[in-house]
Amino acid sequence: MKVFSTRVITDLGIRLMEEAGIEVNQWEERRELSRDELIRKCRQHDALIVAGPIKVDAQFLEACQHLKVIALHAVGYDNVDLMTATRFRIPIGNTPAVVDEATAETAFMLMLMVARNALYQHKRILKGEWAFFEPTAHLGIELRDKTLGVFGLGNIGSRMAALCRAAYDMKIIYCNRSRNFRAEQELGAEKVPFDKLVQRSDVLSVHSVLSNETRGLFNMEVFSAMKPSAIFINTARGQIHNENDLTEALAKKQIWGAGLDVTNPEPMSPDNPLLKLENATILPHIGTSTEETREKMVRRVAENIIAGLKGERLPYLVNKEVYD
Repeated sequence: MKVFSTRVITDLGIRLMEEAGIEVNQWEERRELSRDELIRKCRQHDALIVAGPIKVDAQFLEACQHLKVIALHAVGYDNVDLMTATRFRIPIGNTPAVVDEATAETAFMLMLMVARNALYQHKRILKGEWAFFEPTAHLGIELRDKTLGVFGLGNIGSRMAALCRAAYDMKIIYCNRSRNFRAEQELGAEKVPFDKLVQRSDVLSVHSVLSNETRGLFNMEVFSAMKPSAIFINTARGQIHNENDLTEALAKKQIWGAGLDVTNPEPMSPDNPLLKLENATILPHIGTSTEETREKMVRRVAENIIAGLKGERLPYLVNKEVYD
């Protein structure tokens, strides 16, 4: 059995699969595979590991319906046509419950950086602008006793809330489809409607999935309803916020600032106007980029591939209907 990976993965994953008798081949060029290249590669393999912005859509699945399993090197699966994959009896696996800590830490870091305009201050040093102390210039804001609003209080959002509560005794409000009773009990979290979340949050952190309901949800209307002192954080998906509207809101100082680990598109163009704003901090999607998290992720990838090629149920399965 052979598996193809769209990226070079860590040695642990390769070792686990090779020990199970699976041949692992990886795309080693530092450019994206074209659709035709990926299809040609997959036709020579029995399974696929998807890392990076690869679209597993109906056209691809139609051409590669022989695949016995597709393992995502990610938690999110909005890049996959699950209905078509299920129709072709292709199980899709992901890497849940191992990225929570690293992603929440990234959101927390962005919050701090934006509150103190830290990245902009660093850029001032590089430009030779650290020359004269002005007591009233370049002031940040403090976070203690402020209100954190979480849009999507799942595992990652809950961890972000716990960090903010422990570090700054922040009040936690959240907007979810369902109540998070554990967060309410342990953190004193309060479930509120979306409009109240927007109006009351001093820091609004996005941790929801990308869906038809959330795509472009954070637009100019939402930013205009936020406090002028509010911070917007997104470590989920770039398509959840309208980037043009966010740029305008920041430029007009309608909100204090924004911290993004996700953009639309990715990678971001170096001439994007967001990068020139002093109240915007942008990271290149490093939310899960720790050695510990990558090891945990690749172990789940390998376990999904091994199970799929053995004809067994994937331990981290997305489209459960495939076995019905």
